Amino acid sequence: MGLEEIIPAIALVAILILVLPEFLNTNIKKKRFLKNLAIWGIIVLILMILIYFII
Repeated sequence: MGLEEIIPAIALVAILILVLPEFLNTNIKKKRFLKNLAIWGIIVLILMILIYFII
Protein backbone atom coordinates (compact mmCIF):
# COMPACT_ATOMS: atom_id res chain seq x y z
CA MET A 1 0.00 0.00 0.00
CA GLY A 2 1.58 3.21 -1.20
CA LEU A 3 1.43 6.72 0.08
CA GLU A 4 -1.22 7.58 -2.54
CA GLU A 5 -3.60 5.18 -0.75
CA ILE A 6 -2.67 5.96 2.85
CA ILE A 7 -3.14 9.76 2.76
CA PRO A 8 -6.75 9.66 1.40
CA ALA A 9 -7.61 6.94 3.93
CA ILE A 10 -6.33 9.11 6.78
CA ALA A 11 -8.29 12.09 5.41
CA LEU A 12 -11.49 10.03 5.25
CA VAL A 13 -11.05 8.80 8.82
CA ALA A 14 -10.42 12.38 9.99
CA ILE A 15 -13.60 13.58 8.26
CA LEU A 16 -15.54 10.70 9.80
CA ILE A 17 -14.27 11.62 13.27
CA LEU A 18 -15.35 15.24 12.73
CA VAL A 19 -18.80 14.47 11.28
CA LEU A 20 -19.88 11.37 13.22
CA PRO A 21 -20.68 12.99 16.61
CA GLU A 22 -23.01 15.60 15.09
CA PHE A 23 -24.54 12.97 12.78
CA LEU A 24 -25.37 10.79 15.77
CA ASN A 25 -26.58 13.77 17.80
CA THR A 26 -29.08 14.85 15.13
CA ASN A 27 -30.28 11.30 14.55
CA ILE A 28 -31.48 10.33 18.00
CA LYS A 29 -34.66 8.73 16.70
CA LYS A 30 -34.15 5.30 15.17
CA LYS A 31 -36.43 5.87 12.16
CA ARG A 32 -34.71 9.11 11.19
CA PHE A 33 -31.28 7.56 11.70
CA LEU A 34 -32.07 4.62 9.43
CA LYS A 35 -33.50 6.95 6.77
CA ASN A 36 -30.37 9.12 6.77
CA LEU A 37 -28.13 6.06 6.80
CA ALA A 38 -29.99 4.65 3.79
CA ILE A 39 -29.61 7.93 1.90
CA TRP A 40 -25.88 8.01 2.59
CA GLY A 41 -25.59 4.35 1.62
CA ILE A 42 -27.23 5.05 -1.74
CA ILE A 43 -24.94 8.03 -2.34
CA VAL A 44 -21.83 5.98 -1.55
CA LEU A 45 -23.05 3.10 -3.72
CA ILE A 46 -23.65 5.38 -6.69
CA LEU A 47 -20.21 6.96 -6.26
CA MET A 48 -18.53 3.56 -6.07
CA ILE A 49 -20.29 2.39 -9.23
CA LEU A 50 -19.32 5.56 -11.09
CA ILE A 51 -15.71 5.28 -9.96
CA TYR A 52 -15.62 1.62 -10.99
CA PHE A 53 -16.83 2.41 -14.51
CA ILE A 54 -14.59 5.46 -14.94
CA ILE A 55 -11.45 3.65 -13.81
